[in-house]
Amino acid sequence: MATLTEEPAAAAGVTAERARSHWSRAWARFRANRLAFVSLIFCALLIVTALAAPWIAPYHFSETDPDARLAPLLTDGHLLGTDLLGRDIFSRLVYGLRTALFVAFGAELASLVVAILIGLSAGYIGGRVDQGLMGITDVMYAFPSYIFAIVLVTVMGRSIWAVMLAIGISSWVTQARLVRAQVLTVKEREYVEAARSMGASGVTISLRYILPNAIGPLLVTTSFAIPAAIGAEAGLALLGLGVQPPTPSWGSMISEGTSYILAAPHLLFLPATLFALTLLAFTWVGDGIRDAFDTSGEDR
Repeated sequence: MATLTEEPAAAAGVTAERARSHWSRAWARFRANRLAFVSLIFCALLIVTALAAPWIAPYHFSETDPDARLAPLLTDGHLLGTDLLGRDIFSRLVYGLRTALFVAFGAELASLVVAILIGLSAGYIGGRVDQGLMGITDVMYAFPSYIFAIVLVTVMGRSIWAVMLAIGISSWVTQARLVRAQVLTVKEREYVEAARSMGASGVTISLRYILPNAIGPLLVTTSFAIPAAIGAEAGLALLGLGVQPPTPSWGSMISEGTSYILAAPHLLFLPATLFALTLLAFTWVGDGIRDAFDTSGEDR
């Protein structure tokens, strides 16, 4: 006969085994989705390119060459040509990718931290804490997140950190609700009750037994939130509220390119194409992750 000490450990072991099996099946379903898997490889290449930007880009993003010509493939040493100030377009595209991904991943990390703290606290503690935190969440949900991001950037300034925090702080609401829903579903299960009866603290129960059950749904929402954050950063740049020049941003490059669409169409076409491909790739990865964790069609 198992002792009381062994019961939560055994339950946790069974839960861990089920979680491993669940993740294995999800990964198999994701790999079967060719479009999502190829998009994942493309996104991985983008991340590696962004990290290695100083070594991949032939010039610094602010370096100018007054003797260079605008047109791509015609200027010595500038594969994609230069902008009106003589700055290498290829280098600025690579560094612009770095800016976009840094802001997107940083904003999503900030959003996840806020969402997990609020969702776990509201769902596990309940009562007035739940009502208060969900009241704040409802107010934030009613306020347009993009307008809130504009206000925050205006207040904090146009540094890359300010843009990242503004997007992250304005986009945690949906994930906080998701975490709370998962906590309410899991916190009354037998293994959680067993851990609670053994004197485990609320923090331990939340982080060890409850939060892992929310990872799958959170991964799905995060996969869609990253391209949304990339789009938000570009949108702020189009409004003149993006990162401070001369730091390159695809949004600012697109904005500048619209003024010279007839004289130098590549100034608009190149960043806009790369921006669209990046958004599509991350969105298709999100679709694949969502389908991979969708078990509605499985036999129960």
